[in-house]
Amino acid sequence: MRPHRYAVLVGAGALAASLLPAPPAAAADGQTVTVTAGRLVRSAPEGTRVPVDLVVSTSDGRPLAAASTVRYATGSGTATPDVDYAAASGTLTFPAGSPSGAARSFAVTLHRDRAAETAETVPVALSSDSAGTTVGAGPTVVIDAHGLPYLDPRLPVKRRVDDLLGRMTLPEKIGQMTQAERAAVTDDPTAVARWQLGSVLSGGGSTPASNTPAAWVEMVNGFQAQALGTRLQIPLIYGIDAVHGHGNVYGATVFPHNVGLGATRDPALVERVGHATATEVRATGIPWNFAPCLCVSRDERWGRSYESFGEDPALVVSMETVIEGLQGRRPGQLDDADRVLATAKHYAGDGDTDYDGATAAANEGKPWWEQKYPIDQGVTVTDREHFARIDLAPYLPAVRAHRVGSVMPSFSSVDWTEDGLGNPTKMHAQRELITDVLKGRMGFDGFLISDWEGIHQIPDPAEPTNGGLTGYKVRVGVNAGTDMFMEPYSAEQFEQLLLAEVTAGRVSPARIDDAVRRILRKKFELGLFEHPYASAAHVDQVGSAGNRAIGREAVAKSQVLLKNSGRALPLRPDASVYVAGRNADDLGNQAGGWTITWQGVSGDAIPGTSILDGIREVAPDARVTYSADASAPTAGAEVGVVVVGETPYAEGYGDVGGPECGWCSAPQQEQKSLSLQPADRAVVEKVCAEIPTCVVLVVSGRPQVLTDQLGGIDALVASWLPGSEGAGVADVLFGRRPFTGRLPVTWPRTEAQVPINVGDADYRPLYPFGWGLRTDPARSRLAAVAGDRPQVRTALAAADWTADGSLGNASVVLPLLGRQLGAGHRDSALVDAILGVARDAAQAAVVRGTAPADWATLLADADHAQLSGDPVRAFTLLARVTG
Repeated sequence: MRPHRYAVLVGAGALAASLLPAPPAAAADGQTVTVTAGRLVRSAPEGTRVPVDLVVSTSDGRPLAAASTVRYATGSGTATPDVDYAAASGTLTFPAGSPSGAARSFAVTLHRDRAAETAETVPVALSSDSAGTTVGAGPTVVIDAHGLPYLDPRLPVKRRVDDLLGRMTLPEKIGQMTQAERAAVTDDPTAVARWQLGSVLSGGGSTPASNTPAAWVEMVNGFQAQALGTRLQIPLIYGIDAVHGHGNVYGATVFPHNVGLGATRDPALVERVGHATATEVRATGIPWNFAPCLCVSRDERWGRSYESFGEDPALVVSMETVIEGLQGRRPGQLDDADRVLATAKHYAGDGDTDYDGATAAANEGKPWWEQKYPIDQGVTVTDREHFARIDLAPYLPAVRAHRVGSVMPSFSSVDWTEDGLGNPTKMHAQRELITDVLKGRMGFDGFLISDWEGIHQIPDPAEPTNGGLTGYKVRVGVNAGTDMFMEPYSAEQFEQLLLAEVTAGRVSPARIDDAVRRILRKKFELGLFEHPYASAAHVDQVGSAGNRAIGREAVAKSQVLLKNSGRALPLRPDASVYVAGRNADDLGNQAGGWTITWQGVSGDAIPGTSILDGIREVAPDARVTYSADASAPTAGAEVGVVVVGETPYAEGYGDVGGPECGWCSAPQQEQKSLSLQPADRAVVEKVCAEIPTCVVLVVSGRPQVLTDQLGGIDALVASWLPGSEGAGVADVLFGRRPFTGRLPVTWPRTEAQVPINVGDADYRPLYPFGWGLRTDPARSRLAAVAGDRPQVRTALAAADWTADGSLGNASVVLPLLGRQLGAGHRDSALVDAILGVARDAAQAAVVRGTAPADWATLLADADHAQLSGDPVRAFTLLARVTG
């Protein structure tokens, strides 16, 4: 009986054991446990009970093998125990089996004393005697500042600024003038509070570990918590380069670069692009955008030329509606959840620097890291009249009409011809242009943020080989008028040097106060004091369907039809289409620089629709064959669509004759050129020779010279850098939308012509500034705005138009329209329609070969006149081309 009874008991025990919860997993050899604060800084109003979270993690990621106990105790900070808060101490135990990442909490009770005061701190010390357990830095509870005038949103901003400025110490003021890179403070976020930083930024490609919208919000809020742990709780302002949409963030809508937006000639659309961008940027917790670039690009050898809206200051000015899209149309909109502070850059002349052929020649044969930029960050050699007319022109309306909130000086220098050549001054050192002109005569009341280590480039006479910071560089930059300094990895050194310069009397307290006052004003206007922490409630706005629809529209309107022999375009939706070229199915090349990384990246860098995807979407009945290198057989194809152009680049590494980007993807390391790469030329030649109708799309940040291949091309399209919404290209290819874009820059006949710009004395390009064939009927466009205007209705007589709606009898119609234009030129829609008819007629004369020899000059000057607000002159010039 005993053995039998033993067997039964053993069986019953096994059954019971199988029904019980499993014991904690045995720790791997050497499992260690770490307990840290869930949030290092937790701020709260007085009179509240503040939960403090502690989080446990294990070295092997497995549950705790043994219980872990942590002691906590409030310590000695600036708050007074039993007066400002109830002293607290105790223990928290994480039981064995707790998963790694588990949290437990205790609370600190804050008293209410009702006295107005600055923020006070309650540090919490952590310790543990549990074997294998270590503790991280203890959290700090911050009792919010309260009762002070600068915290009262009912008061005018000026009074709040004055009150806060009067309470600040010199180190606190200098901290507000300092901006660090997120990578410099990520490993030790307490540096934000120690250095009392006014700002943190993300440079190109500087992202949280998980590049999602929610991760961005969490990261920004983490830095903000540190700023709010300081005595005055001045919130930091986070900044980023969202130059064509929120390009650093994976999944964001990537819009066409500015050169493509300039081609749209649609200020209202550009404002919508700005607003969509602001929506996505603010949704990730960021209130400040380092955009738009208001440079006037005068030489396409410059690697940043695609960041410009065009070569004519009048075109750039017309596109400044993007500022209102970013900031809002009305004062007071900056604190809206869908607006950001805009930055006009780069002040001034960065698009007008001289190309240094000697530097380009010296680069040949050197390793890329020894090569220098031949034009980027160079010297604008000019007289003051030219500089004012070309380079300064976009800034006055940006300041006065659009109220841009911040301005960024240029890396470039200016060398005035009036005082002789050879003595250029870095723009970051240009007191005349920054303080006297921008802040003085223009009346700019925002603040200036330096470019990335911008003052490092100011030559120090005492240390001419020092490429870093010196006291001299700091004081020259501050005294020139820059207010905040982008010192990505040298923030603390900058602060120490500036403190020494003020103490020594070389920088005045008044200059410091001016800078800080300007910065604080924008922080108040942005609502950061009332809402310092970002909400994750709007992260679904990033890459939303609505924003992508705006992007797709912008892409379609940016396409410029340069040639269209035999009406090759639009294509039939059921055509047999052979698609070739490396840029047909490459979203990275399509998006260009400043996308995910600083220099961009070839390949599937972002989610979106490639041009090939768009063709298949827009024309599902088309028979599509794709071969990137055109190696697949072409037999049976009716139309060849060849998509060629450039690979991504950004500043410096995009300069023609400049250094190759040695760390970039392999396709990006090709030598930069204003002509198509040999492989691209080969694909164009093969497809255009073998397929009856050949359409070539150039996806690039600047014109590409292909004059010698033009004869074999039936239709040529400048597609620029369309971004994530390649279906917009397909929309115009297949006629869902008409081609309406016009060249924002001159398209040269040869590389030797560069630089070539509207207004040049000897102007003989392949296609002039403003050129752009349309595929919508001119008569229909005119009829849409005719209204009850008798002369316009007379001009619409069917006998004077062809069956497809193009102008047939220019000698009758144009005089009627010209008289109407003189009488009613304030109606912008009517003006655009009339000038559109005249432009179509002029371009048709060029295509027929009946235009006068100076047709390019006349067409370019006409577009400039229209942009400058002189439609009568524009019409007169176009009529001269028509004959």
